[in-house]
Amino acid sequence: MKRLLLPAVLAALMITEVHAESFTISDIRVTGLQRVSAGSVFGALPLNVGGQADDRSLVEATRELFKTGFFQDIQLGRDGDVLVVTVVERPSISSIEIDGNKAISSEDLLKGLNQSGLAEGEIFQRATLEGVRNELQRHYVAQGRYSAEIEAEVIPQPRNRVALKININEGSVAAIQHINVVGNSVFSDEDLIDLFELKTTNWLSFFKNDDKYAREKLSGDLERLRSYYLDRGYINMDISSTQVSITPDKKHVYVTVNVDEGEKYTVREVKLSGELKVPEEEVRALLLVQEGQVFSRKVMTTTSELITRRLGNEGYTFANVNGVPEAKDDGTVSITFVVDPGKRAYVNRINFRGNTKSEDEVLRREMRQMEGGWASTYLIDQSKTRLERLGYFKEVNVETPQVPGTDDQVDVNYSVEEQASGSITASVGFAQNAGLILGGSITQNNFLG
Repeated sequence: MKRLLLPAVLAALMITEVHAESFTISDIRVTGLQRVSAGSVFGALPLNVGGQADDRSLVEATRELFKTGFFQDIQLGRDGDVLVVTVVERPSISSIEIDGNKAISSEDLLKGLNQSGLAEGEIFQRATLEGVRNELQRHYVAQGRYSAEIEAEVIPQPRNRVALKININEGSVAAIQHINVVGNSVFSDEDLIDLFELKTTNWLSFFKNDDKYAREKLSGDLERLRSYYLDRGYINMDISSTQVSITPDKKHVYVTVNVDEGEKYTVREVKLSGELKVPEEEVRALLLVQEGQVFSRKVMTTTSELITRRLGNEGYTFANVNGVPEAKDDGTVSITFVVDPGKRAYVNRINFRGNTKSEDEVLRREMRQMEGGWASTYLIDQSKTRLERLGYFKEVNVETPQVPGTDDQVDVNYSVEEQASGSITASVGFAQNAGLILGGSITQNNFLG
């Protein structure tokens, strides 16, 4: 494949230098065109009839024609005062065939090829094909299929066309043979490795498929490992490096994670900063972080969310509360919750979507948040709860997008999914005295919406 690619790359980069005396162009003649129009050539050619042509301008013209991507060879010559442009067009793609793929559907592959410029009827460029092949190889590697092989075959056809055949051997996903955590002394290997979604091969792996390496899963595992330390006081914990090694047969993977635990920190003090907008004692009552506690990022984040929600109940929908830890040399940390309430937001409109049977009036009477009033997180959620209790909907969701062009107004959009509110029943019976007995009933809880 690489040997076939080299001549094409060289041809694309080669610019034929024309050594000629300067002359005035009386006409331009183009030869060798098959599918490309003469207008496309003249549109890209920086030379015009009546203009001067010399060595430099001819080289520049050749370069500009190559940039169109239509040609694999270009020659500029002179016949008297006539500029002669001789081109060899790149072939077009007549068909694309993909074979051997299972993990990725042919439809998705063809869509990706099309976005890269490889589609039926398009101009074929071997460099593009090689780039797509390499990208596809990387995609399989990201899935843990290190033994995957992709071969692209270019089959010449009549009328300057080619057929592309992409043969894929996906191989198997490499199984994890061993996971090793290095540098830990506070927590055992077993406790840390249990946090990982990735597992070494075991007797349940056939059903769970949890021993197959994937880069995305490893990224998630590393974040869980980092959070585990940060929630237990190790504020300076760092994952210094991660090594993923593959056996020569590309069937097994070894994962090594190097950690630097750092020191354990406790909370020295908790401070509030910014505009609180509510009484300070109410905010302090929401602080889950207390002096003397072991530092926990999770507790700090939850505290920020509680303060944000409390401000939201007062209409400060765009409030932003951040906990900022500051580590001290004595193994303690000071935490400052910086409160930025923003502007108080007011409700512009309350909208309902998805209620095909239920009237807006029925939904609107359950609202505790009113239009024109400030947007209260508590009232908006209470309204959502009341809609759910009606029993007419499978699901109720609410969003509060900002009104475009304003910084203090929001719309409240409730999206509902209605469920069946009626039923039909039928019964058949037989009595010796009465004979055959037929019965039925129809119920509708939401008859008039």
